[in-house]
Parts: sequence; C-alpha cells; structure tokens
Amino acid sequence: MKIVKTAAVAALATTMAAGFAVAETTKLRIQTHFSPETLSGQMAAKYVEDIQEMSNGEIEVEMFYSSSVVKSVETFDAAATGILDCDMTGGGYQTGKNPAFQFAGDLLGGYQNPYQQMAWLLHGGGRDAVNDLYNGYDMEFIGWWIPGPESLSSTKPIAKVEDFKDWKFRSPPGLATKVFAELGASPIVMDFNEIFTALETGIIDGADAANLTNNVGLGLYEIAGHTNYPGFHSMPADHLACRKDVWDAMPAHHKKIMEVAMDSLALHNATINEVQNAQTAKDLKAKGVQLYEWTPEDLAAYRAAVQVGWTEFATTPEAQALLESHINFLRDMGAMQ
Repeated sequence: MKIVKTAAVAALATTMAAGFAVAETTKLRIQTHFSPETLSGQMAAKYVEDIQEMSNGEIEVEMFYSSSVVKSVETFDAAATGILDCDMTGGGYQTGKNPAFQFAGDLLGGYQNPYQQMAWLLHGGGRDAVNDLYNGYDMEFIGWWIPGPESLSSTKPIAKVEDFKDWKFRSPPGLATKVFAELGASPIVMDFNEIFTALETGIIDGADAANLTNNVGLGLYEIAGHTNYPGFHSMPADHLACRKDVWDAMPAHHKKIMEVAMDSLALHNATINEVQNAQTAKDLKAKGVQLYEWTPEDLAAYRAAVQVGWTEFATTPEAQALLESHINFLRDMGAMQ
C-alpha cells in the first residue's frame, strides 16, 4: 500500500509540475510604415493587441510605427538581418530584389476589390506561391491585409489620362513607375513619410500613397485639393513577414495565432476601410476637395497600359510564375478575358 501511495504522489507531483511549467514566450520587434494616427496604423495596433491577448501574453510585441527604425523600403532587409524580427510594410517595396515582389504585393489594376485578391491568396494557391518567394530571402510570409483601391492625391486636376502629362508625383517603387511614366507622368520614388513635405514644398504635384482615409491621416488633403474616388489604379496588399529562423523557432500555437489573427485583420481592415472611405468622400466634398470618377474609356486606357506593363515587368521565372497564377485565377473567376 505504501508503494502504491508513493507512486500516486509522484504522478501527481509530475502532473502539477507540468501544469506550472513556464510558458513559452515569443518576443517580436515589428515595423510598419503607417503612423499610429492613420486608420491602417490603428488596425496594426489592433493586430498586436489581438495576438497578445489570444496568446495570454506569451507573444510580446515591440511595435515601431512610421518607419522609425529604418526606411520603409529597408524594413524587409532589417528583419531578415536581425535589426527587426518582422516586416509589416508591403512586398512591393522589394521589387529591386526581384520583380516577383510586385506580383506578391499589387497586381496594379488587376483585382477590383480586396475580396477578390484575398480569394487568390486563400483559395488560388497564392499563400504558398508568395511564401516560396519570401523563403528564398530568409523570410516567412504570414499574411496580407488589404485596405482596398487607393486614391491619388494631387494639387492639380486628375480627371482623365491626359492630366497625367508632366504630372510629378510620389510613386512607390516597382511597376507603378513604369505604367505612369508611359502615360506621361513623372514618377519620383520616395519614402512614405517624406510625402507631406514634398507636396508642401512643391517638389511633387501629387502622390500615389494610400486610400482616401489613410491619405487624410497623412494630412495630404490639407495641401492637395484634387483626388479620385473610387480608386482604380492600385490596390497594394500590406504584409506581415518574419525572419524565417524566428518563425521556425516559435511554438506551433503562436504561429497559428498569428496566422489566424492576420486573416481576421484582413476582414476587419477591408470592411472598415470600405465604410470609412465612403464617409471620407462625403467629408472631402464638403471641404471643397474635388473628387473625380474616371470614365470607362479612361479606365480602359489605364488598364491596357497596365497589362502591357505586367508582361514587360515579369522578367524572372518567379515573377512569370506569380503573374501567370494571378491571370489564371482571374480568368477562372470570369474577372478577366
């Protein structure tokens, strides 16, 4: 009897010790290019709160807004080399490494809304295709969040294709510079957080920055009295990507929390932006900002230029494979001939 009791006590002690084991902790340093005042900055903060709460505090995040550690375009490399752990900007900043990153971030005129683009990621093989690209640069792709079609901001009218002639504007790197240049504009690549000053000083006439609501958060319509709505020219996906060794070392439940939270963020982000942009459009009109809705003819001219640009930009096997995947999906969905 004594031996049985001793064994039972030992088993209970082992069970209790397991129950009181120290929880695994994941500590992450993440940078986003969005400021905390923008809607996207607020959504990034929500993501951080979600993963910390769902993990019962096991995931700890030090969040850097407004590209405060390194420039936006340098965030990916800063994460890959250990200055940061994760990049919460967008794949389009990395087209200098491989043009495939263009098609891992923004098909530029290909998808009409965030739900179509997310459908490719979740149901068209997109997640694995994007992650294969990222893994080649020692990064793990976690997910997308897409605010929706962007609106240009301008100090000059932008009502039609002809208005792009000699229009100096801030452009993100990548395919956008090529397409707009072919339409007569003068794209200038600059960091996200340099836009306001460049507009204010007249270095640029306008900017390809974000959607209506985020443009307001950036203060652009304090200077730029012209914009377009609904947007059509671009719908970049912001990503979360983490250094591969950091991701591989994380416990499985932390990985799942971060992935599921990204899918949740994508839904909340797309829907809140749809609501907010509609209200922002009303507010801007009331303040005297001119909103332009492009004609079907001008939209067709733009999309024709974009589709030529797709083919010319896809100069690597990875880029060609991603572009083909997008096009096949759009055709299967009946969204493209």
